[in-house]
Amino acid sequence: MKQFMGEDFLLENDSAIKLYNEYAKDMPIIDYHCHLDAKEIFENKRFKNITEAWLYGDHYKWRAMRSNGIDERFITGDATDYEKFLAWVQTLEKCIGNPLYHWTHLELQRYFGVYEPLTQKNAHDVWEKINSLLKLDEYSARGMITKSNVKVICTTDDPADSLEYHRKIREDVSVEVRVLPAFRPDKGMELNAPGFLQWIEKLGASAGLKITNYLEFLQALEQRIEFFQQMGCRAADHAVERVPYLESSQQAVEEIFIQALQGKPISTTDLDVYKTAMLQFFGRKYAKLGWAMQLHMNSMRNNNSNMFTKLGPDTGFDSIHDHPMAACLSRLMDSLEREGCLPKMILYTVNPKDNSVIGAMLGNFQGSGIPGKIQSGTAWWFSDNKTGMIEQMIALSNLGLLSRFVGMVTDSRSFLSYPRHEYFRRIVCNLLGTWIENGEAPADWDMIGTMVQDICFNNAKTYFDFPDK
Repeated sequence: MKQFMGEDFLLENDSAIKLYNEYAKDMPIIDYHCHLDAKEIFENKRFKNITEAWLYGDHYKWRAMRSNGIDERFITGDATDYEKFLAWVQTLEKCIGNPLYHWTHLELQRYFGVYEPLTQKNAHDVWEKINSLLKLDEYSARGMITKSNVKVICTTDDPADSLEYHRKIREDVSVEVRVLPAFRPDKGMELNAPGFLQWIEKLGASAGLKITNYLEFLQALEQRIEFFQQMGCRAADHAVERVPYLESSQQAVEEIFIQALQGKPISTTDLDVYKTAMLQFFGRKYAKLGWAMQLHMNSMRNNNSNMFTKLGPDTGFDSIHDHPMAACLSRLMDSLEREGCLPKMILYTVNPKDNSVIGAMLGNFQGSGIPGKIQSGTAWWFSDNKTGMIEQMIALSNLGLLSRFVGMVTDSRSFLSYPRHEYFRRIVCNLLGTWIENGEAPADWDMIGTMVQDICFNNAKTYFDFPDK
């Protein structure tokens, strides 16, 4: 029987152990998609206690706590931080089989030197130990980034954002990690969303113009894209619940946009026309600048309307959608390819049924001399677990080139999430190590070791071509 989460955690054979310890373990991290706040990085945020660092805003943990029957007061309500911590510990004991159990204990081990399982019996002692450590400089936001060996962080930023703190970080020589913006124009896609008109006004102000029609809207977006480029941006990100594809005329799109500006409801058909045109517009711009276009597909958001009204979005009430995606995704990509302006793309699905759909789609649009130009994005959100990671990589290896995979992202708001990269790397090494043990891959350590290091770091570094600081 192996030790709980010991040195060989998730490594089932000698080849996997060798690959992890000699090739993966010490590789730095590029976190090319996350939700960290550049302001908190610049100000080197300090955490008053482990609850603030662990539970504030973490809807993964909130969902588990609700499933454990924890009252909302101890999740998002007015309970004390210590009471919330104890409620999480009570839930953690029930999380065997959920990746939260492993992630939590990796964070305890790597950051705080706590190696025994966290239970209600030792909760108070762990609370006291961690909170005393959080007072030290090395446990500030930047300290934990440095401790995790993170070299590049790409945040998620609205086109209207001033990027004030990205600019300040660039000018501060004491910040060693590269912190770059990533362009996230989702608010410009949902014409029926509350606040759309206010967002249009804000976008116009950021671009120095008043938006009264579709062409002025595109002009404002072009200006903001160029600004993001100057600030080091090399990636864009789009949340796409259902991949749209419905071609129409430029005039039709302009009329749809005018209706939205007038506050009129937009039909589903017209919304598909508009979204298709916008994704094509963005694709052309990204291709010209060499950006990677990330599509996060098939999430179903805000299912619980009562809780959405009470708490708002991103509070733990989203789930997996089962929209078909192949036909529209293919047509969208082909429409850009025909124009010679298909950008680098990373295709994520929250639904594991789509892994092979994406794996097969990649091969249709590779080329331009760019290794892995079209990527199968890492297992994401509800698939971000051992099974999901293995299934995504198996589909990619069966249908494409696992060796060109750009690897893991945290997709997190927490500075304590970086051990998830270790979790991923151990799974990668175990997958490849098992192939070696089974005679399915050669015991060529230079070749397979290089493949591991490429997936961990090198492929992403080459793919995004980040500018020098």
